[in-house]
Amino acid sequence: MSFRLAAYAVCIEDGRVLLARHLLPDGGSNWTLPGGGVEHAEDPFDAVIREVAEETGCSAVVDRLLGVDSRVIPATATREGVVHQNVGVFYRVRITGGRLRPEPDGDIVESVWTPVPEVTGLHRSSLVDVGLALARDLPPTGHVAPVPVGGLVQH
Repeated sequence: MSFRLAAYAVCIEDGRVLLARHLLPDGGSNWTLPGGGVEHAEDPFDAVIREVAEETGCSAVVDRLLGVDSRVIPATATREGVVHQNVGVFYRVRITGGRLRPEPDGDIVESVWTPVPEVTGLHRSSLVDVGLALARDLPPTGHVAPVPVGGLVQH
């Protein structure tokens, strides 16, 4: 089994959420939240700020912890053919400066502010739905019910 700890930014402003378009190895793309892997000895709090800057070109501050999502992805759904567990720490983040731009030498080719109602029609990572559910519901436990994956929503 492989394992990844990641930190994700849920940036919502004026009814819009900041999404990043991620290039996939097969040449396609999907929409996701700014964020990514926590490096060794790095605090997830610091990682989410770093990831926002790297992927979008914007500076940000954390407003609050939203919650933690842990999902196990079956081997049949991974490129490596092994079971994978992803633990994501989701933060409500506010953009404080900078200009949106593609990630230099990275997999994020653009970041855009998207009206929240339009998200359901996008080919997107399930992380987007998890982050929006946490921001909407603010569950006291910090845990959101599992997000069904199918249709436009992908891992």
